[in-house]
Amino acid sequence: MADDAVMEINETDTDAAVLRIYEVGYHITPSAKEEDLEKIVASIRSVIESAGGGPSSGGKASFIAEGAPSLTKLAYPIMVRVGDKSIEYDRGYFGWIKFESAIAVARSLEASLKQNQNIFRSIVFRTVREDTRAKMKAPQLREVKRTDTIHKAPRRVEESSAPISEEQLEKAIQDITAE
Repeated sequence: MADDAVMEINETDTDAAVLRIYEVGYHITPSAKEEDLEKIVASIRSVIESAGGGPSSGGKASFIAEGAPSLTKLAYPIMVRVGDKSIEYDRGYFGWIKFESAIAVARSLEASLKQNQNIFRSIVFRTVREDTRAKMKAPQLREVKRTDTIHKAPRRVEESSAPISEEQLEKAIQDITAE
């Protein structure tokens, strides 16, 4: 695939020991039970830990941040081929994990996610350590100085009307429609 080619171009023998920041995003099938979600996420974490723990991988992987999976509606339905039939998903449990590890860990994680039957879509990419999520800003209020005068809106004078008879109403309608 093109993704594999891009990773191979950027890697050399000396890069195997270099730790990099990665993030994995995944969609778990909506048919998975909520009590099984933690087991599925634990299996993803264990792949990162086990692949990052060996001496050939260049060191131990460390977790930076994580977003617990929550059921979300997808922007468009996704067709997934399972055996001889296709399943269409319009929602899924989305979660993510940010971690620091060697390149080999990211590769083994990507392969593991493709083999996991509970995950129908995933992505592993290189990122930065800093939190890059958009922050919500509170609306700013305008300050009023004590020397400023606050102008009151002019009071509306409500017209009081006397009850109108049917004859007056008919005459007003005729005058309007005659023009």
